[in-house]
Amino acid sequence: MSRIERVVLERVVKTFGATAALRGVSASIEHGHLTLLEGANGSGKTTLLRIIGTVLAPTSGRVHYEPLGSEGSTVRAHVGWVSHEALAYGDLSGRENVDLVARVHGIDPADAWERARERFQLGRFAERPLRTNSRGQRQRVALARALVHRPTLVLLDEPTTGLDRAGVERLVEVIRQEVERDSVVVVVSHEPSLFEGLATQHLLLDRGKVVDVE
Repeated sequence: MSRIERVVLERVVKTFGATAALRGVSASIEHGHLTLLEGANGSGKTTLLRIIGTVLAPTSGRVHYEPLGSEGSTVRAHVGWVSHEALAYGDLSGRENVDLVARVHGIDPADAWERARERFQLGRFAERPLRTNSRGQRQRVALARALVHRPTLVLLDEPTTGLDRAGVERLVEVIRQEVERDSVVVVVSHEPSLFEGLATQHLLLDRGKVVDVE
């Protein structure tokens, strides 16, 4: 089965009108590692994550997904994305949101739901319309929905938003599992200390440029 093993950014630039959000970002992000994308508000973190996830196209430069190439339509089936917003259907239940994504990827919905329910501790709240759930419950559904197809590129933008302590501990464990599964994992978080034990690469952005790589 094909998978993403490395993401290579080559002089990626993104402008919005006269505003430059990214200014020639180059980096290599490896599978089997957690990369923390860090920087102050407005440094370009979310823009870069959206470009890696093929949500945005760079103004110039290139993102190459080894060994699949650079074509977004080829890459998207391998991407799992979680934003700080749930990005799920509010009038559907959590279970229906998971089922829908499973069907899109050709996965048996019943099997997908059982895995998601256990992994993300989705209780009875997941049978109600998502809009009636708490922020943390919606985030747990969003995580389950994003990982239902076992993506090999996992992108998490402020994934702890709304989660209680138990939810954060579950999230960290899930990220550990994804790293051990040999995925490419990139996290943007205002609480990087939560992931210090897992992160093996830090990319620090400042005003749209990578100023430090550890």
